[in-house]
Amino acid sequence: MNIASLYEKFKTSNGICTDTRKIGKGNLFFALKGPNFNANKLAEQALELGASAAVIDDAEYNTDSRCVLVDDALEALQALANYHRKQLNIPIIAITGSNGKTTTKELTRNVLATKYSVSATIGNLNNHIGVPLTLLGIGPDIEVAIVEMGANHVGEIAALCKIAEPTHGLITNIGKAHLEGFGGFEGVIRGKTEMYHWLIENGGTIFVNSQNEILSNIAQRRIKSPIYYPAKGDYLELSLIEAKPNIVFEDAKGERTTTTLSGAYNFENIATALCVGKFFEVDMTKATNAVANYTPDNNRSQILEKGSNTIIMDAYNANPTSMKAALENLSLLGADNKMAILGDMLELGETSEAEHFAIGTLSAQLEIQEVVFCGPHMKAAKRANPKAMYFETKAALNDYLMANTIENRTILLKGSRGMGLESLLDFIE
Repeated sequence: MNIASLYEKFKTSNGICTDTRKIGKGNLFFALKGPNFNANKLAEQALELGASAAVIDDAEYNTDSRCVLVDDALEALQALANYHRKQLNIPIIAITGSNGKTTTKELTRNVLATKYSVSATIGNLNNHIGVPLTLLGIGPDIEVAIVEMGANHVGEIAALCKIAEPTHGLITNIGKAHLEGFGGFEGVIRGKTEMYHWLIENGGTIFVNSQNEILSNIAQRRIKSPIYYPAKGDYLELSLIEAKPNIVFEDAKGERTTTTLSGAYNFENIATALCVGKFFEVDMTKATNAVANYTPDNNRSQILEKGSNTIIMDAYNANPTSMKAALENLSLLGADNKMAILGDMLELGETSEAEHFAIGTLSAQLEIQEVVFCGPHMKAAKRANPKAMYFETKAALNDYLMANTIENRTILLKGSRGMGLESLLDFIE
Protein backbone atom coordinates (compact mmCIF):
# COMPACT_ATOMS: atom_id res chain seq x y z
CA MET A 1 0.00 0.00 0.00
CA ASN A 2 1.44 3.36 -1.06
CA ILE A 3 0.18 5.86 1.55
CA ALA A 4 1.63 8.81 -0.35
CA SER A 5 -0.46 8.02 -3.44
CA LEU A 6 -3.53 7.37 -1.29
CA TYR A 7 -2.90 10.73 0.37
CA GLU A 8 -3.03 12.41 -3.03
CA LYS A 9 -6.48 10.91 -3.56
CA PHE A 10 -7.48 12.16 -0.12
CA LYS A 11 -6.27 15.72 -0.85
CA THR A 12 -8.39 15.89 -4.02
CA SER A 13 -11.42 14.32 -2.32
CA ASN A 14 -14.23 15.98 -0.43
CA GLY A 15 -13.41 14.21 2.83
CA ILE A 16 -13.63 10.69 4.23
CA CYS A 17 -16.79 8.59 4.57
CA THR A 18 -17.26 5.10 6.01
CA ASP A 19 -21.06 4.94 5.73
CA THR A 20 -22.83 4.85 2.35
CA ARG A 21 -25.92 6.33 3.99
CA LYS A 22 -23.93 9.52 4.53
CA ILE A 23 -21.84 9.53 1.36
CA GLY A 24 -21.26 12.91 -0.25
CA LYS A 25 -20.15 13.76 -3.74
CA GLY A 26 -16.38 13.50 -3.98
CA ASN A 27 -15.94 11.57 -0.71
CA LEU A 28 -13.18 8.99 -0.36
CA PHE A 29 -15.01 5.87 0.84
CA PHE A 30 -13.35 3.36 3.17
CA ALA A 31 -14.96 -0.09 3.19
CA LEU A 32 -14.56 -1.13 6.82
CA LYS A 33 -15.48 -4.56 8.12
CA GLY A 34 -17.35 -5.24 11.33
CA PRO A 35 -18.59 -8.29 13.25
CA ASN A 36 -21.86 -8.25 11.33
CA PHE A 37 -21.09 -6.46 8.08
CA ASN A 38 -18.61 -6.23 5.20
CA ALA A 39 -18.63 -2.77 3.62
CA ASN A 40 -16.63 -4.08 0.65
CA LYS A 41 -20.01 -5.15 -0.69
CA LEU A 42 -21.07 -1.49 -0.69
CA ALA A 43 -18.07 -0.09 -2.58
CA GLU A 44 -19.87 -0.10 -5.93
CA GLN A 45 -22.88 1.61 -4.35
CA ALA A 46 -20.62 4.26 -2.78
CA LEU A 47 -19.14 5.05 -6.20
CA GLU A 48 -22.59 5.25 -7.75
CA LEU A 49 -23.59 7.72 -5.01
CA GLY A 50 -20.73 10.02 -5.90
CA ALA A 51 -17.63 8.79 -4.06
CA SER A 52 -14.41 9.76 -5.84
CA ALA A 53 -12.79 6.44 -4.91
CA ALA A 54 -13.38 3.41 -2.69
CA VAL A 55 -10.69 1.85 -0.51
CA ILE A 56 -11.39 -1.89 -0.24
CA ASP A 57 -9.57 -4.93 1.14
CA ASP A 58 -11.41 -7.73 -0.68
CA ALA A 59 -10.28 -8.41 -4.27
CA GLU A 60 -13.69 -9.88 -5.13
CA TYR A 61 -15.14 -6.35 -5.14
CA ASN A 62 -12.31 -4.73 -7.10
CA THR A 63 -14.59 -4.18 -10.10
CA ASP A 64 -13.98 -0.50 -10.84
CA SER A 65 -10.88 1.50 -11.74
CA ARG A 66 -11.77 3.86 -8.89
CA CYS A 67 -11.33 1.09 -6.33
CA VAL A 68 -8.10 1.10 -4.29
CA LEU A 69 -7.25 -2.40 -3.09
CA VAL A 70 -5.31 -2.58 0.19
CA ASP A 71 -4.46 -5.36 2.63
CA ASP A 72 -6.65 -3.94 5.39
CA ALA A 73 -8.99 -0.96 4.97
CA LEU A 74 -8.93 -0.02 8.67
CA GLU A 75 -5.14 -0.08 8.80
CA ALA A 76 -5.08 2.01 5.63
CA LEU A 77 -7.41 4.57 7.24
CA GLN A 78 -5.21 4.76 10.33
CA ALA A 79 -2.01 5.02 8.29
CA LEU A 80 -3.54 7.77 6.14
CA ALA A 81 -4.58 9.67 9.27
CA ASN A 82 -1.07 9.43 10.68
CA TYR A 83 0.42 10.55 7.35
CA HIS A 84 -1.90 13.56 7.36
CA ARG A 85 -1.05 14.32 10.98
CA LYS A 86 2.66 14.43 10.08
CA GLN A 87 1.91 17.21 7.60
CA LEU A 88 0.39 19.34 10.37
CA ASN A 89 2.62 21.74 12.27
CA ILE A 90 0.14 22.55 15.03
CA PRO A 91 -0.44 21.53 18.65
CA ILE A 92 -2.44 18.33 19.00
CA ILE A 93 -4.06 18.10 22.45
CA ALA A 94 -5.12 14.59 23.46
CA ILE A 95 -7.77 14.00 26.12
CA THR A 96 -8.59 10.69 27.77
CA GLY A 97 -9.98 9.52 31.11
CA SER A 98 -12.72 7.41 32.66
CA ASN A 99 -15.23 10.26 33.01
CA GLY A 100 -15.68 13.75 31.65
CA LYS A 101 -13.71 13.39 28.39
CA THR A 102 -16.35 14.86 26.10
CA THR A 103 -17.37 17.69 28.45
CA THR A 104 -13.71 18.61 28.96
CA LYS A 105 -13.13 18.52 25.21
CA GLU A 106 -16.11 20.79 24.54
CA LEU A 107 -15.11 23.26 27.25
CA THR A 108 -11.49 23.31 26.07
CA ARG A 109 -12.56 23.87 22.49
CA ASN A 110 -14.77 26.80 23.50
CA VAL A 111 -11.97 28.36 25.54
CA LEU A 112 -9.33 28.00 22.84
CA ALA A 113 -11.75 29.17 20.14
CA THR A 114 -11.71 32.65 21.67
CA LYS A 115 -8.19 33.03 20.22
CA TYR A 116 -7.55 30.25 17.71
CA SER A 117 -9.13 28.36 14.83
CA VAL A 118 -9.83 25.05 16.58
CA SER A 119 -10.70 21.55 15.37
CA ALA A 120 -12.03 19.01 17.88
CA THR A 121 -13.46 15.52 17.94
CA ILE A 122 -17.10 15.54 16.87
CA GLY A 123 -19.34 13.97 19.50
CA ASN A 124 -17.53 10.98 20.95
CA LEU A 125 -15.77 9.67 17.83
CA ASN A 126 -12.86 8.68 20.04
CA ASN A 127 -11.96 5.09 19.13
CA HIS A 128 -9.74 3.33 16.55
CA ILE A 129 -12.01 4.62 13.77
CA GLY A 130 -13.11 7.94 15.27
CA VAL A 131 -9.60 9.24 16.01
CA PRO A 132 -8.40 8.75 12.39
CA LEU A 133 -11.57 10.46 11.12
CA THR A 134 -10.98 13.34 13.52
CA LEU A 135 -7.41 13.78 12.31
CA LEU A 136 -8.39 13.62 8.64
CA GLY A 137 -10.96 16.33 9.31
CA ILE A 138 -8.29 18.85 10.33
CA GLY A 139 -8.07 21.43 7.56
CA PRO A 140 -5.19 23.75 6.59
CA ASP A 141 -6.73 26.74 8.43
CA ILE A 142 -6.70 25.01 11.83
CA GLU A 143 -4.28 26.36 14.45
CA VAL A 144 -4.85 23.83 17.24
CA ALA A 145 -6.63 20.46 17.38
CA ILE A 146 -8.21 18.54 20.25
CA VAL A 147 -8.44 14.76 19.95
CA GLU A 148 -10.56 12.81 22.41
CA MET A 149 -9.40 9.24 23.02
CA GLY A 150 -11.54 6.49 24.51
CA ALA A 151 -10.51 2.97 25.42
CA ASN A 152 -11.96 -0.21 26.85
CA HIS A 153 -8.81 -2.34 27.01
CA VAL A 154 -5.08 -2.05 27.70
CA GLY A 155 -3.04 -0.97 24.69
CA GLU A 156 -5.76 1.06 22.99
CA ILE A 157 -4.60 4.52 24.12
CA ALA A 158 -1.02 3.66 23.13
CA ALA A 159 -2.24 2.71 19.64
CA LEU A 160 -4.27 5.91 19.31
CA CYS A 161 -1.29 8.02 20.40
CA LYS A 162 0.83 6.42 17.68
CA ILE A 163 -1.77 7.52 15.14
CA ALA A 164 -2.39 11.03 16.50
CA GLU A 165 1.11 11.81 17.83
CA PRO A 166 -0.17 14.38 20.37
CA THR A 167 2.06 17.23 21.51
CA HIS A 168 0.00 17.95 24.64
CA GLY A 169 -2.31 15.78 26.70
CA LEU A 170 -4.24 15.13 29.85
CA ILE A 171 -6.18 12.47 31.71
CA THR A 172 -9.41 13.79 33.23
CA ASN A 173 -9.49 11.09 35.91
CA ILE A 174 -9.12 7.34 36.39
CA GLY A 175 -12.20 5.52 37.63
CA LYS A 176 -14.05 2.23 37.50
CA ALA A 177 -15.05 2.27 33.84
CA HIS A 178 -14.91 -0.63 31.33
CA LEU A 179 -13.63 -2.93 34.08
CA GLU A 180 -14.53 -5.98 32.04
CA GLY A 181 -12.31 -5.01 29.11
CA PHE A 182 -9.43 -3.70 31.21
CA GLY A 183 -9.46 -6.70 33.55
CA GLY A 184 -9.96 -4.64 36.70
CA PHE A 185 -9.08 -1.23 38.11
CA GLU A 186 -5.30 -1.74 37.85
CA GLY A 187 -5.81 -2.39 34.16
CA VAL A 188 -7.70 0.89 33.84
CA ILE A 189 -4.73 2.72 35.38
CA ARG A 190 -2.27 1.01 33.02
CA GLY A 191 -4.46 1.69 30.01
CA LYS A 192 -5.18 5.36 30.66
CA THR A 193 -1.60 6.26 31.61
CA GLU A 194 -0.38 5.02 28.23
CA MET A 195 -0.95 8.63 27.17
CA TYR A 196 1.52 9.83 29.79
CA HIS A 197 4.09 7.33 28.51
CA TRP A 198 3.73 8.59 24.94
CA LEU A 199 4.07 12.24 25.91
CA ILE A 200 7.02 11.60 28.21
CA GLU A 201 8.88 9.62 25.53
CA ASN A 202 8.16 12.25 22.88
CA GLY A 203 8.78 15.42 24.87
CA GLY A 204 5.13 16.42 25.15
CA THR A 205 3.41 18.71 27.65
CA ILE A 206 1.17 17.09 30.29
CA PHE A 207 -1.59 18.84 32.26
CA VAL A 208 -2.27 17.22 35.65
CA ASN A 209 -5.04 17.73 38.19
CA SER A 210 -3.02 18.03 41.40
CA GLN A 211 -6.13 17.25 43.47
CA ASN A 212 -6.56 13.83 41.88
CA GLU A 213 -4.56 11.50 44.12
CA ILE A 214 -3.88 8.85 41.48
CA LEU A 215 -2.81 11.28 38.76
CA SER A 216 -0.80 13.43 41.15
CA ASN A 217 1.12 10.42 42.50
CA ILE A 218 1.94 9.24 38.98
CA ALA A 219 3.04 12.73 37.98
CA GLN A 220 5.36 13.09 40.96
CA ARG A 221 7.09 9.83 40.09
CA ARG A 222 7.26 10.00 36.32
CA ILE A 223 6.60 13.45 34.83
CA LYS A 224 9.44 15.97 34.75
CA SER A 225 7.53 19.26 34.46
CA PRO A 226 3.75 18.76 34.63
CA ILE A 227 1.38 21.71 34.34
CA TYR A 228 -0.60 21.48 37.58
CA TYR A 229 -4.08 22.80 38.38
CA PRO A 230 -6.29 23.91 40.24
CA ALA A 231 -4.91 24.17 43.82
CA LYS A 232 -3.31 27.22 45.42
CA GLY A 233 0.24 27.53 44.13
CA ASP A 234 -0.48 25.57 40.93
CA TYR A 235 -0.05 26.96 37.42
CA LEU A 236 -3.80 27.64 37.43
CA GLU A 237 -5.65 28.34 40.67
CA LEU A 238 -9.40 27.84 40.83
CA SER A 239 -11.87 27.18 43.64
CA LEU A 240 -15.28 25.54 43.63
CA ILE A 241 -17.74 27.74 45.50
CA GLU A 242 -20.94 25.73 45.08
CA ALA A 243 -22.89 23.37 42.84
CA LYS A 244 -26.54 23.71 43.90
CA PRO A 245 -27.08 22.63 41.17
CA ASN A 246 -25.21 25.12 38.96
CA ILE A 247 -21.45 25.30 39.42
CA VAL A 248 -20.02 28.58 40.70
CA PHE A 249 -16.23 28.91 40.75
CA GLU A 250 -13.74 31.57 41.82
CA ASP A 251 -10.40 32.40 40.21
CA ALA A 252 -7.16 33.49 41.90
CA LYS A 253 -8.29 37.13 41.82
CA GLY A 254 -11.50 36.34 43.70
CA GLU A 255 -13.76 36.81 40.69
CA ARG A 256 -16.71 34.43 40.58
CA THR A 257 -18.35 32.83 37.55
CA THR A 258 -21.69 30.99 37.39
CA THR A 259 -22.06 28.22 34.80
CA THR A 260 -24.91 26.16 33.36
CA LEU A 261 -23.16 22.93 34.35
CA SER A 262 -24.39 20.85 37.28
CA GLY A 263 -22.48 18.49 39.54
CA ALA A 264 -19.39 19.32 41.57
CA TYR A 265 -17.54 16.68 39.53
CA ASN A 266 -17.73 18.99 36.50
CA PHE A 267 -15.56 21.56 38.31
CA GLU A 268 -12.54 19.44 37.38
CA ASN A 269 -13.50 19.63 33.70
CA ILE A 270 -13.85 23.42 33.93
CA ALA A 271 -10.49 23.77 35.66
CA THR A 272 -8.84 21.61 33.00
CA ALA A 273 -10.17 23.75 30.16
CA LEU A 274 -9.09 26.98 31.83
CA CYS A 275 -5.63 25.59 32.56
CA VAL A 276 -5.15 24.62 28.93
CA GLY A 277 -6.44 28.04 27.91
CA LYS A 278 -3.98 29.83 30.18
CA PHE A 279 -1.10 27.72 28.83
CA PHE A 280 -2.01 28.74 25.29
CA GLU A 281 -2.19 32.40 26.36
CA VAL A 282 -5.93 32.84 25.98
CA ASP A 283 -7.32 35.99 27.60
CA MET A 284 -8.74 34.63 30.87
CA THR A 285 -11.76 36.92 30.88
CA LYS A 286 -12.72 35.54 27.48
CA ALA A 287 -11.93 32.03 28.70
CA THR A 288 -14.20 32.24 31.76
CA ASN A 289 -16.96 33.74 29.63
CA ALA A 290 -16.63 30.83 27.23
CA VAL A 291 -17.06 28.42 30.13
CA ALA A 292 -20.01 30.36 31.54
CA ASN A 293 -21.75 30.35 28.15
CA TYR A 294 -21.24 26.63 27.53
CA THR A 295 -24.55 24.75 27.53
CA PRO A 296 -24.28 20.96 27.93
CA ASP A 297 -26.29 18.71 25.66
CA ASN A 298 -26.54 15.06 24.64
CA ASN A 299 -27.78 14.04 28.12
CA ARG A 300 -24.57 15.09 29.88
CA SER A 301 -25.05 17.08 33.10
CA GLN A 302 -28.04 18.96 31.71
CA ILE A 303 -30.40 20.81 34.04
CA LEU A 304 -33.95 20.61 32.69
CA GLU A 305 -37.21 21.98 33.98
CA LYS A 306 -40.31 19.90 33.32
CA GLY A 307 -43.50 21.03 35.01
CA SER A 308 -42.73 21.43 38.69
CA ASN A 309 -39.70 19.12 38.47
CA THR A 310 -36.02 19.96 38.12
CA ILE A 311 -34.20 17.17 36.30
CA ILE A 312 -30.47 16.55 36.30
CA MET A 313 -30.06 14.65 33.06
CA ASP A 314 -26.82 12.68 33.23
CA ALA A 315 -27.91 9.59 31.34
CA TYR A 316 -25.30 9.49 28.59
CA ASN A 317 -23.24 6.92 30.46
CA ALA A 318 -22.44 5.54 33.90
CA ASN A 319 -19.83 3.59 35.82
CA PRO A 320 -19.28 3.13 39.57
CA THR A 321 -17.12 6.25 39.87
CA SER A 322 -19.43 8.61 38.00
CA MET A 323 -22.54 7.10 39.63
CA LYS A 324 -21.08 7.68 43.10
CA ALA A 325 -20.19 11.29 42.24
CA ALA A 326 -23.65 12.00 40.82
CA LEU A 327 -25.43 10.56 43.87
CA GLU A 328 -23.25 12.49 46.31
CA ASN A 329 -23.85 15.66 44.36
CA LEU A 330 -27.63 15.11 44.46
CA SER A 331 -27.56 14.52 48.22
CA LEU A 332 -25.81 17.85 48.81
CA LEU A 333 -28.39 19.92 46.95
CA GLY A 334 -30.66 22.10 49.05
CA ALA A 335 -33.83 20.66 47.51
CA ASP A 336 -36.53 19.13 49.73
CA ASN A 337 -37.73 16.27 47.53
CA LYS A 338 -34.79 14.55 45.89
CA MET A 339 -35.27 11.51 43.68
CA ALA A 340 -32.62 9.32 42.02
CA ILE A 341 -33.60 7.12 39.07
CA LEU A 342 -30.64 4.85 38.43
CA GLY A 343 -30.16 2.38 35.57
CA ASP A 344 -27.71 -0.48 35.12
CA MET A 345 -23.98 0.17 34.88
CA LEU A 346 -22.73 -2.00 32.02
CA GLU A 347 -19.34 -3.51 31.05
CA LEU A 348 -18.33 -4.27 34.64
CA GLY A 349 -17.72 -7.99 34.13
CA GLU A 350 -17.37 -10.12 37.23
CA THR A 351 -17.36 -7.04 39.48
CA SER A 352 -20.87 -6.05 38.40
CA GLU A 353 -22.82 -7.47 41.32
CA ALA A 354 -20.47 -6.05 43.94
CA GLU A 355 -20.37 -2.61 42.30
CA HIS A 356 -24.15 -2.40 41.98
CA PHE A 357 -24.53 -3.53 45.60
CA ALA A 358 -22.11 -0.77 46.64
CA ILE A 359 -24.19 1.84 44.81
CA GLY A 360 -27.28 0.53 46.58
CA THR A 361 -25.52 0.83 49.93
CA LEU A 362 -24.45 4.38 49.18
CA SER A 363 -27.94 5.41 48.05
CA ALA A 364 -29.35 4.22 51.38
CA GLN A 365 -26.84 6.30 53.34
CA LEU A 366 -27.29 9.59 51.51
CA GLU A 367 -29.95 12.24 51.99
CA ILE A 368 -32.10 11.24 49.01
CA GLN A 369 -35.81 10.87 49.68
CA GLU A 370 -36.66 8.48 46.83
CA VAL A 371 -34.45 6.00 45.02
CA VAL A 372 -35.54 4.02 41.98
CA PHE A 373 -33.44 1.23 40.47
CA CYS A 374 -33.98 -0.07 36.95
CA GLY A 375 -32.43 -3.00 35.12
CA PRO A 376 -31.41 -6.60 35.91
CA HIS A 377 -28.00 -5.60 37.32
CA MET A 378 -29.62 -3.11 39.70
CA LYS A 379 -31.30 -6.00 41.51
CA ALA A 380 -28.11 -6.17 43.60
CA ALA A 381 -28.52 -2.47 44.49
CA LYS A 382 -32.09 -3.14 45.61
CA ARG A 383 -30.81 -5.81 48.02
CA ALA A 384 -28.55 -3.18 49.60
CA ASN A 385 -31.35 -0.60 49.79
CA PRO A 386 -34.65 -2.40 50.52
CA LYS A 387 -36.54 0.90 50.80
CA ALA A 388 -35.83 1.74 47.17
CA MET A 389 -38.22 0.92 44.33
CA TYR A 390 -37.04 -1.59 41.75
CA PHE A 391 -38.09 -2.29 38.15
CA GLU A 392 -36.37 -5.01 36.19
CA THR A 393 -37.21 -3.40 32.86
CA LYS A 394 -37.50 0.15 31.63
CA ALA A 395 -40.94 -0.68 30.25
CA ALA A 396 -42.14 -1.52 33.77
CA LEU A 397 -40.70 1.77 35.04
CA ASN A 398 -42.44 3.61 32.19
CA ASP A 399 -45.75 2.11 33.29
CA TYR A 400 -45.16 3.22 36.88
CA LEU A 401 -44.33 6.79 35.83
CA MET A 402 -47.42 6.98 33.63
CA ALA A 403 -49.64 5.79 36.47
CA ASN A 404 -48.14 8.03 39.15
CA THR A 405 -47.75 11.80 39.01
CA ILE A 406 -44.20 12.90 39.75
CA GLU A 407 -44.07 16.54 40.81
CA ASN A 408 -42.06 19.02 42.89
CA ARG A 409 -38.98 16.78 42.73
CA THR A 410 -35.32 17.30 41.97
CA ILE A 411 -34.61 14.19 39.91
CA LEU A 412 -31.29 12.63 38.91
CA LEU A 413 -31.44 10.38 35.82
CA LYS A 414 -28.27 8.30 35.60
CA GLY A 415 -27.43 5.05 33.79
CA SER A 416 -25.28 3.47 31.11
CA ARG A 417 -25.86 4.36 27.46
CA GLY A 418 -27.45 1.00 26.81
CA MET A 419 -30.27 1.84 29.24
CA GLY A 420 -31.36 4.96 27.35
CA LEU A 421 -32.92 6.52 30.45
CA GLU A 422 -33.49 9.83 28.67
CA SER A 423 -36.66 8.30 27.20
CA LEU A 424 -38.16 8.43 30.70
CA LEU A 425 -38.58 12.18 30.28
CA ASP A 426 -41.67 11.47 28.21
CA PHE A 427 -43.33 9.96 31.27
CA ILE A 428 -42.39 12.61 33.83
CA GLU A 429 -44.85 15.50 34.08
